[in-house]
Amino acid sequence: MEQDRNLNPDTDDLPLCANTNHILVRHYVLDLTVHFDRKVVSGSVVLFLQPCSGVMTRPQDGFEFGAREGESTQEAEKSQHAPLCSFQEVNTIKDRATDLDLTRVGTAAVDLEGPAIKNREGLVNATGENIQSSHWCGNTCDSDFTLVLDCCDLAVSKVEEVDVTSVPAMSSHLAEISSERTGDSSVSPQAALIQNVISMPSSQWRQQHQLFSQCTRAPGVQDGSSLDFYTDRWSLQVRKRGISSPQEFPRVLRICYETRPTGGSVRWTKDQDNRVCVYTAGSPINNRALFPCQEPPVAMSTWQATVRAPSECVVLMSGEEQAVPIGDGDTCFLIWNYYVTMPMPASTFTLAVGHWLQVSAEIPPALEKELKDRMDCGKRPKPGAEARTEAGLVSSLGSSTTEVVKDSTVQTGSGDQTTRSDSALCYSSLEDERLPVTDYSGMVDDGISCSHGDYPCRFTEQSAGSQRVIPHRVFAPVSLLQKAQIGVLPLLPRCLAAANAVLGVHPFPRLDVLIVPAGFSSLGMASPHIIFLSQSVLYAENPGSGEGTLSLCGSRLCHEIAHSWFGLVIGARDWTEEWISEGFATYLEDIIWALAQQLSLQETAEQSDLKALLRWRRLCDELQNSEEELQILRPNMENTGQVSESGSSTVKHALNPDKSFMQVHYLKGYFLLRFLASQVGEQQFSEFFRLFVKKYHGQLILSQDFLRMLLITFPDMARKGLTLSAIYADWLDRPGIPKWLYERSAVWSQARLVEEVKAEVVKWILLSQSQGKGRKRKRMEPKVNYKEVTSDQLVMLLELLLEEADLSMATIRTLQRTYNLQNQDAEVRHRWCELVVKHGYTQAYGDVKHFLVHDQAMVKKWTNLHAKWWRKWSYDIGGC
Repeated sequence: MEQDRNLNPDTDDLPLCANTNHILVRHYVLDLTVHFDRKVVSGSVVLFLQPCSGVMTRPQDGFEFGAREGESTQEAEKSQHAPLCSFQEVNTIKDRATDLDLTRVGTAAVDLEGPAIKNREGLVNATGENIQSSHWCGNTCDSDFTLVLDCCDLAVSKVEEVDVTSVPAMSSHLAEISSERTGDSSVSPQAALIQNVISMPSSQWRQQHQLFSQCTRAPGVQDGSSLDFYTDRWSLQVRKRGISSPQEFPRVLRICYETRPTGGSVRWTKDQDNRVCVYTAGSPINNRALFPCQEPPVAMSTWQATVRAPSECVVLMSGEEQAVPIGDGDTCFLIWNYYVTMPMPASTFTLAVGHWLQVSAEIPPALEKELKDRMDCGKRPKPGAEARTEAGLVSSLGSSTTEVVKDSTVQTGSGDQTTRSDSALCYSSLEDERLPVTDYSGMVDDGISCSHGDYPCRFTEQSAGSQRVIPHRVFAPVSLLQKAQIGVLPLLPRCLAAANAVLGVHPFPRLDVLIVPAGFSSLGMASPHIIFLSQSVLYAENPGSGEGTLSLCGSRLCHEIAHSWFGLVIGARDWTEEWISEGFATYLEDIIWALAQQLSLQETAEQSDLKALLRWRRLCDELQNSEEELQILRPNMENTGQVSESGSSTVKHALNPDKSFMQVHYLKGYFLLRFLASQVGEQQFSEFFRLFVKKYHGQLILSQDFLRMLLITFPDMARKGLTLSAIYADWLDRPGIPKWLYERSAVWSQARLVEEVKAEVVKWILLSQSQGKGRKRKRMEPKVNYKEVTSDQLVMLLELLLEEADLSMATIRTLQRTYNLQNQDAEVRHRWCELVVKHGYTQAYGDVKHFLVHDQAMVKKWTNLHAKWWRKWSYDIGGC
């Protein structure tokens, strides 16, 4: 994504403009239509707002999902029906997002984008960018309150106040409010009604959502007043004339808009079958180019969404129940409805619309034959072949694409849910898997109750506690159904059960896994109820035998599943502390994957040491090729978690293009957790994770929350000199590599699996020397007994061979044939392509081309670290 130069040409920080200290969005209702012909999503979003009194700039321990800052759980429950949320008054810092007081935008807001002139469609700044506006300056004054939402690349056509008093279902609430408000005119009926709905207890969430839904269909307020709005590069700003405070501001707004084809929040592309699709891209700007929202993570909210899409498409989304699509009148569209009851940041909202099919345990014979023919030919089917293949599948299944999805409802465990199960969902019991059940409950204090605000929490439900594997589905394009069936479907229940054994209750009631298009920029992305998985984690061509060929897929699944606990149900209060999500998931993926493989303690330790050494090497490479300021896990240091008086802030370096390629938060965060585990014992550390999850689920945290609880739980750490400030200094607040990590890497390099690899490397080096350039080629190659190695060992072997200045072409050819390198997983092929490029092995340039096209999740990282080899390959291939 291009760096914004209108906001501040000297920074690569992402502004979070929403004034969340003044007013909060408590619920979104989206009504969207997907237009593949124009590559836009059109519709509206209705915001249910709650004003705040006071400011919140420095967090207390563990900000609560659904609770008000500065309140205990008991205080939150007592104040549920209070008209305002209350934040504690604490130190403020300068508004880094805009250097403006966002409650007094006025003319200054126009100046954010430079000199602006009115035109027929709004405003155009000096750089030619379109700026949308109503009659902003003429209808409002500087004393009017401004609602600021994060917004980018959206064509906003209308903003209006919704007349909720016209909703018939609100009449009983209105009568109740009228009796309570006798003589009190400080709060309008509209405000009192919405506060009443927002404050409904979680046991009535279904009735609450029905009221929200009915309110969205109400007309706009017809009192003669109007709302004025203005959009700049990063925000949508709304005012109502004469309204000077958030308490007086309208509580329900409807915003009508369209996305733009080039908007950064969604990606319009084609899947592996050349069929159109769209999905939220997980870009640095999050969802602000999908709908106007409050991006700061403290702006916790629930949502409902209605999505209209072509009838041949499947709509997958973050939602607690599997959607049952219904027809949209005589149109060729279907309507899909999703919702969530757990308050979460708007950035976690995820959407995917495409021609995907659900992966079943058995692929119909007719489709299997056509898929085999396609793979044997190695060619894309002719135009129309995709339709014939899909039609064959539909015929074999006896239902349409959407009917396969329509035919089941997920049991969510959220109370009054409809429950029905059938073949469309997997409810694996794992009775035949013989997966060991590890009980870590001995350390957990069962007296610790939920510390978050009121919402239907699975951690308190007995049925959820005994659910080792949640209902799950896998979706893929037709051409990848077989690979997903072999590589993902059987692993998923094992990984889910292992995660449950390690971390406890699954935070979410169901899970969809989608194999996304080739252009997806990472190996995976986790969101509530859905995981995007890159095709790079699937086996290349031949599934082979044993677990080795599925290692990348299994470990990546475990990584993304771990995010359900760390990254989603426990989130980072400050987005610059990415290690809280990625470092934790990287550390936990090894533990969960080892359990899913049913490894012995010794095998687990050996696999862990090998992975640690690979990550150590990767971290060293990255730190040598990156700026020091991008290597710090807590870049805001003592200012971490602080925001401006309005609640706006920035995400440091979020728009730096190099940052998207870096894995320092994954790797250095992982090593910090390994260091801490070495101090208290790995078993005790795993038990502590469960304790921490039980205490902090449903909350936002900073590094200090985790570290303080750890130091309190294990007081011996302080006697070893491990204090909060010492951990900050060694691991979080400075670039480079801590001393412990240097020392430990020497131990990992002597591990048994690594020594086996070194022995194999010596064989290949000797072979290369015997086939040197000066020697004549022999008719018979020397026979060498090469040891069978795992996928991780093969990665290490190739990395060590990459350190050799010279390898003969004959050796490289033998290496390729011995390990069938072009058909290994993406991590192996990544190193194979490096070897090919470094030594100019032109016979395998086709493998490099294939890697660049089909494994884009790994390409940018590779070309960034090995720019010289990349330039060499580009030159060579250009001359071919």
